Amino acid sequence: MLEVLSAEPLLANTAAGFAPRPDYRPLTKFEHRGIKLGHGVWDLVFRRR
Repeated sequence: MLEVLSAEPLLANTAAGFAPRPDYRPLTKFEHRGIKLGHGVWDLVFRRR
């Protein structure tokens, strides 16, 4: 997804690569379970140019 979104000229990534989890986005039950199991979680935050 990072590669696809980065190739879109109308979008700008707000971070260099993956972004840390934004404060405004709550931690979901599904995400919490994944973290507990040792799975990686990555956020993408893009803005329209």
